[in-house]
Amino acid sequence: MSNAIGMVEFTSIARGYYAADQMVKISDVEIVTAGSSCPGKFIAIVHGDVAAVQDSVKIGERMAEEYFVDSIIIPNVSPEVFPAITGSTTPDSIQALGILESFSMATMILAADAILKTANVQALELRLGNGIGGKAYFTFTGDVAAVQTSIEAGKAIAEEKGLFVNAEVIPSPSDKLIPCLF
Repeated sequence: MSNAIGMVEFTSIARGYYAADQMVKISDVEIVTAGSSCPGKFIAIVHGDVAAVQDSVKIGERMAEEYFVDSIIIPNVSPEVFPAITGSTTPDSIQALGILESFSMATMILAADAILKTANVQALELRLGNGIGGKAYFTFTGDVAAVQTSIEAGKAIAEEKGLFVNAEVIPSPSDKLIPCLF
């Protein structure tokens, strides 16, 4: 059962590819995404059972050597995190809109997981680093109360790590803004 997710972040793209290869060769995990991100970093995100993800992340950390930035493991990740990372979400409708922004990609995955587990909200996109200077953001929708409650949960994680940038709740986003979200 693929209910865990792990991520290793590197300062070297070349070392990131090498480590990602080792992560999947030595441990029974699947790659969610592995590639370069701004500003010249590399991220490898894997999923699988908890023990396999833990082994894979440890291998990635060890192979990273001096190119290691950060890593995370979420043992029982919300299943909505995966399509949000790959940008393949299709919400029923857009109600209130929540946006949380962080300086860290790893922190944003933790915050997105907490957001999705806190209240009845639907993931839109989990953007990790590309085209945004290495920062990350998560957009999601639900009723106003659920979005506000979820924002507070995600914000608490980012603030605790000292990597919070901003959070906004838009109660009724304009129909003119909706196409910009996808």
